[in-house]
Amino acid sequence: MHVSLRQLKVFEAVARHLSYTRAAEELHLSQPAVSMQVRQLEEEAGLPLFERLGNRILLTEAGREVYDYGRTINSALQEMEEVLESLKGVSRGRLHLAVASTVNYFAPRLLAIFQQRYPGIGLQLDVTNREQLVRMLYDNAVDLVLMGVPPTDMEVESEAFMENPLVVIAPPDHPLAHARAISPARLVDEVFVMREPGSGTRQTMERFFGERGLTIRHGMQMTRNEAVKQAVRSGLGLSVVSLHTIELELETRRLVTLDVEGFPDRRQWYLVSRRGKRLSPAANAFREFVLTEAALIAPPIFLEAGATLSHMPSPGR
Repeated sequence: MHVSLRQLKVFEAVARHLSYTRAAEELHLSQPAVSMQVRQLEEEAGLPLFERLGNRILLTEAGREVYDYGRTINSALQEMEEVLESLKGVSRGRLHLAVASTVNYFAPRLLAIFQQRYPGIGLQLDVTNREQLVRMLYDNAVDLVLMGVPPTDMEVESEAFMENPLVVIAPPDHPLAHARAISPARLVDEVFVMREPGSGTRQTMERFFGERGLTIRHGMQMTRNEAVKQAVRSGLGLSVVSLHTIELELETRRLVTLDVEGFPDRRQWYLVSRRGKRLSPAANAFREFVLTEAALIAPPIFLEAGATLSHMPSPGR
């Protein structure tokens, strides 16, 4: 077989997305060019690699085999590239990061300072939900992931780097807005605006109430933090969110946090990568930067009485 690396790269993108269109967008190619590369690879293989089912495309048995081998080849090539980059030093290189949408409220501050220190490192940032972050880790498609709850169904390295306090939010005119020491049981009659299934915040919220034998009423379901906040402001229900996502809303009194017993639920942000993955010098530099300085750049925040927002003094400041 005379298979080119380009054909494997194009095929891998189509197989990962199960879409010629999305693969073309990712690779900045036309859809006919993507189709041609896949067709040439199928001719070399002597077997079809995809089959159509209505408007969907699926991998054939041969396609799954080629996909597995292609990932192995691409991983080896990436490792070779990282070794070569290590010989050049940390002043150069590329870094592909993926962060949870909630992390993106403070990630730009981290990246701006990191980029100032390492201007020769090219950055690619994907902001997405937990499901896609886990998929990227599984596919070894990124160097590092910043997320709230590391996956437990695959082997990963996870290191906590900053506190992630979760709070219950409500509109300022909610009857419980000025109540103190609210029992979680008092919230079972409230409607909650939910994140999508699989969201780390949703998992934590459901676990919190479930451990107390309580079932909360599900209202609207949102896939973005901004939509959740707008829904709560409009009186569509309460919600549980990261305190990092509502700094502006608390300062302007568009939202308030409820003084619920057990909240803030103090979780952590984690830096995650596949176990055994050989990090490039650029990725190692970012890892050390985050672990040592993230809490200084985006210091922990806490709530004083009356649900006003303050920043916890950082060590050495």
